[in-house]
Amino acid sequence: MTAAQRFVRLVTDVVVRMPFAWRLFRGTMTRSFDKLAPTWEGRISDERLAPVRVALGAIAEPPATVLDLGTGTGRVARIVAEAWPQAKVVGVDLSPGMIDEARRLGGNVHYDVADATSLPYADDAFELVTLSNMIPFFDELARVTAPGGTVIVAFTMGDRTPIYVPFARVRSELERRGFSHVADFDAGTGTALLAKKGDRS
Repeated sequence: MTAAQRFVRLVTDVVVRMPFAWRLFRGTMTRSFDKLAPTWEGRISDERLAPVRVALGAIAEPPATVLDLGTGTGRVARIVAEAWPQAKVVGVDLSPGMIDEARRLGGNVHYDVADATSLPYADDAFELVTLSNMIPFFDELARVTAPGGTVIVAFTMGDRTPIYVPFARVRSELERRGFSHVADFDAGTGTALLAKKGDRS
């Protein structure tokens, strides 16, 4: 890993353990991704998107509402919108530069600049939430996922991804918040996890 990638891994490790620490890193991470935005789309090969595609293929019922957290230039959001044209798909990213690029690239997706620790959406707003190479903020993720909804967490280079959380930790954190583990997938260069939020009793 480069020095920048090692820093991102450090931030991920710290923030997953201590989410309140995110405020210390938010500005630096935003500026870093703003700088990367003009070249970001070219860094994402089809092989790296394979885990997300496989996990999406395992969803039986088309979701009506989808949130792509850490959308970057919107690649995953556009894949979802193409797979389910009737769905309302929202991509959100902390980086204004990334969102500018996503909007420029088009597609049937609505994009917002927002912080994943405090999302501007109602409780239970989305039937599917996707995260690809994104730090999962589990409380907020659980809040916006509808009962019976699905979450996909993917890392495009597996444990070599700079932003990476071991799936044992992801499963544990989601289970604490009412999700059940459905499946893990290995595809292309990476991995993905599929989990389902319990219905309200």
